[in-house]
Amino acid sequence: QVHLVESGGGLVQAGGSLRLSCVASGRTFISYVMGWFRQVPGKEREFVATINRIGSITRYADSVKGRFTISRDNAENTLYLQMNSLKPDDTAVYYCASGNGGIHSYREDAYDSWGQGTQVTVSS
Repeated sequence: QVHLVESGGGLVQAGGSLRLSCVASGRTFISYVMGWFRQVPGKEREFVATINRIGSITRYADSVKGRFTISRDNAENTLYLQMNSLKPDDTAVYYCASGNGGIHSYREDAYDSWGQGTQVTVSS
């Protein structure tokens, strides 16, 4: 497993942007498929985006496609989520996760390490 720490959350107006970061411990970051998920109180955690080990393949939830961009810097052991054109419905706690991926990399059970989460609040 790997230790993950997210940062970059905050309060932003609708239409604004934020960039989330997730720093991973250890020297095996490139071994992992990485993902971003989000959760609103009272609801299940939902998939946002995933990226393969070398950053060449990405996948997004329909709700964020065209607005969010996932990327990674393997030299810096860091995962990013650039969020543009934010909407109030994007308000949630955002979690990064690492795992072995596979065809179900949009599912929570494809990941075995999770960060503590960072709050994103979008005001209307």
